[in-house]
Amino acid sequence: MKKYKQILVLAALSTGFLALGGCEKPLFPEDMPRSPYERYQVLRGQQRTAVRENTFGGKEPAIRERLRPLGEP
Repeated sequence: MKKYKQILVLAALSTGFLALGGCEKPLFPEDMPRSPYERYQVLRGQQRTAVRENTFGGKEPAIRERLRPLGEP
């Protein structure tokens, strides 16, 4: 029983240390293309904005802009 408690405490401590460590930098940096298609568009000067300002002044994904065909204004 004593050995079981030691293993349980060790597991809890190691989980706590891993949770506190977390990720130091973001997985997907803002300035890097997220997909090969986005990289293709950037190289040809056809990139689109990824975020837009909403009516309240906050930022939200520009879904309509990114899904619009290239020939449309």
